Amino acid sequence: MEQEIVYKGPEIYSGVRGLAVKILNRVDRTDAYLDKLLDIEIKNSELSGVDKALLFEIVHGVIRWLGRIDWILNGFYKGQFSKCIPNVKNAMRVALYQILFLEKIPEYAAVNEAVEFVKKIQGQKPADLTNAVLRNIIRSKNNIRYPDPTEEETNYLSAFYSHPSWLIKRWLKSFGREFTEELLIANNNKPDLTLRVNNLVTTKEQLKKLLDSVSLEYSDTTYLPNFIRLANLTNITAWEYFAKGYFSVQDESTGFPPILLDPKPGMRVLDFCAAPGGKTAHLAELMNNEGEIVAIDQFESRLNILEKNLERMKVKNVKLVVADSREFNDEQKFDRILIDAPCTGLGTLRKKPDIKWKRDIGDIRKLNVTQKELLENGAKQVKVGGFIVYSTCSIEPEENLEIINEFLMKNPDFELVPANTMFSNDVCHEKGFVQTYTNLHLIDGSFAAKIKRVK
Repeated sequence: MEQEIVYKGPEIYSGVRGLAVKILNRVDRTDAYLDKLLDIEIKNSELSGVDKALLFEIVHGVIRWLGRIDWILNGFYKGQFSKCIPNVKNAMRVALYQILFLEKIPEYAAVNEAVEFVKKIQGQKPADLTNAVLRNIIRSKNNIRYPDPTEEETNYLSAFYSHPSWLIKRWLKSFGREFTEELLIANNNKPDLTLRVNNLVTTKEQLKKLLDSVSLEYSDTTYLPNFIRLANLTNITAWEYFAKGYFSVQDESTGFPPILLDPKPGMRVLDFCAAPGGKTAHLAELMNNEGEIVAIDQFESRLNILEKNLERMKVKNVKLVVADSREFNDEQKFDRILIDAPCTGLGTLRKKPDIKWKRDIGDIRKLNVTQKELLENGAKQVKVGGFIVYSTCSIEPEENLEIINEFLMKNPDFELVPANTMFSNDVCHEKGFVQTYTNLHLIDGSFAAKIKRVK
């Protein structure tokens, strides 16, 4: 068996492809999230802007298409590809992603880079193997065979559209074949970059003029007026107007819960699970910085990030509290409560493709316990006549509708408030809550339900 050779020193993983392999090795080995690892490498590297963008593209691309990439490599690798040395395995994945999806990079260059990298880090024999496998794939590229879509439906969808089988089985059962396939395709599309205008600092018209002044193309979003969709992914957070708090980078779906909650200036509002603070800042803007928002998070480190975001967004009416939202208690009741619950995040796979490989069916059950506890505690903190909005960035019924239905059955003092009085029927389920899907709405999958304490 080949021994993995371990080299010390940062020079081993140099350049875009080397860093990509380093990050992918970490994703394989740890529970760390892709974007955190990517941020660390980009901050600590001396890559040019173009190379940073390419690193982002390659790493996200490999993870997004990992199911298809590994299906192909499994077919051409003699032996068990899953047991291949991590450096070799991820060098092949990086090269194959470029061969399959990046037309600007010549195939021979992608192969040579991978072979040289493997040779430097693992030696000649693994390098020869890498070369043979990749060149064989290139020769057969147009004749790659996938499972039969009629006889092996789940295996085909899993391999071709690069999603785990357990998730595909669920979605086929819930949505049927056509919707599931559309959803898989939508999840594999590159995400839009969307800005939420901060009306505490500027206006939409003013921000559009500033975007015009730096030749950034944009369009209005479909469902909410205070968002702007940029035509291209760009390093917008480096722009001076980001630092000045003119906008935050948020998906349009994140706007539904704060708007549905409808907080008014002067009210007392509770924000459970508040960090990193996009929705908190939105609540403050809707309240015109008047009244009080008590923003809770269990971890001080996350509240520090939230505090910086609120400072940047010129928010002045938030009190930060380090606490477990399931146990938080305040003698003075609240007019409004936002419970943006921890969830599987399975509505956000365009932006966070690693989630689909990190989650399993057990995560839904574990999170359900927390979700129910948060809602039960929120119910104790809200005034009679006050409102709670429960939201997730998931499309799984157990995390959404089933949580609300169970709560309402157990708590007759509460009733569901139809969301279609505030939003178009396009994004509202007939039962009265907001439910978005990436394939239908071209935004993240999300859920939001508003409930009123009636006595």
